[in-house]
Amino acid sequence: MRSTDSQGSASRADVDTEQRELIDVAKKALLDEKRQLDHDELTALSQVPDPAVSALASLAHEVRLQWCGPAVDLEGIVSAKTGACPEDCNFCSQSSQFESTVKATPFLDTENVLRAARETKESGASGFCIVLAIRGPDQRTLDRILELVPLVKKETGLNVSVSAGLLNADQAKALAESGVHRYNHNLETARSYFHNVVTTHSWEDRVQTCNVVRESGMDLCCGALLGMGESDAQRIELLEELRSVAPAEVPINFLNPRPGTPLGDRPIVDPWEAIRWIAMFRLALPWAILRYAGGREVTLRDLQAVGMTAGINALIVGNYLTTLGRTPEEDLQMLADLRMPIDSLSVAI
Repeated sequence: MRSTDSQGSASRADVDTEQRELIDVAKKALLDEKRQLDHDELTALSQVPDPAVSALASLAHEVRLQWCGPAVDLEGIVSAKTGACPEDCNFCSQSSQFESTVKATPFLDTENVLRAARETKESGASGFCIVLAIRGPDQRTLDRILELVPLVKKETGLNVSVSAGLLNADQAKALAESGVHRYNHNLETARSYFHNVVTTHSWEDRVQTCNVVRESGMDLCCGALLGMGESDAQRIELLEELRSVAPAEVPINFLNPRPGTPLGDRPIVDPWEAIRWIAMFRLALPWAILRYAGGREVTLRDLQAVGMTAGINALIVGNYLTTLGRTPEEDLQMLADLRMPIDSLSVAI
């Protein structure tokens, strides 16, 4: 009869074998059969024990290389209109409904936007996103964006993206015709959890904007903010909902709790949990441009390079909207150390 220690060792070995088989099935599906994983497969993979996360990340990196190639896409962003947003997104220090240290500023003048675009170009990036803290553009704001986009494209040659809240079909068409390459509108969290985060507009409002963006011919950039109190099951729900809107690009943000916001006291996501979910996003969305976005510095700290080998193939370089990022030089050095080439990426869905 086996001793307790022997039984414990056998049990651990059985668990290891079970997880290895689970990952091997996913590998066959994604790399050999070129099919997406179903709900049960994604759920099982998300629950592997911590020691198996390295194997999960390794598979995600293989999937990224086979589906998307080795290149990494770089993008810079500018907060063209900061603060005083009427929406109540509980994570956001730009909401007018919360006490915040972020000061409201008017729309940046043309030269400041162009200066930011030039700096982005100098960093080696191929994309530049103009971001506005608004519910959606009124006609005056839309006209200003339509004026800026061709100027940035002409001066820098960058692919220009825009993030300006909710859109209707006519607004999306106008942005597409002005040369906007990609429009950002994140789902942020699962439909079943959304009411805990935002009440001034609905999850369905966001999906409607995603739909008109794609119908206009612009690429859709639509991602997530992890760490707001959602469950693992709701993260799987979100992955399946992201599939349904079919974004070309998926930014992964991690909550960086902002003082004065309702989520200001939430703990930061554990770095190894972050690696697990980076891998899960790649395994669920194998075709996507998966971009490191806000919160990666405070969440992953010294593990940022590990995330690059867990499915990430794009970065926001420089600062974010109201928080500081790493210097572009630090990210460029990380990519050089990893032997990852920099190039513009596109996705045909």
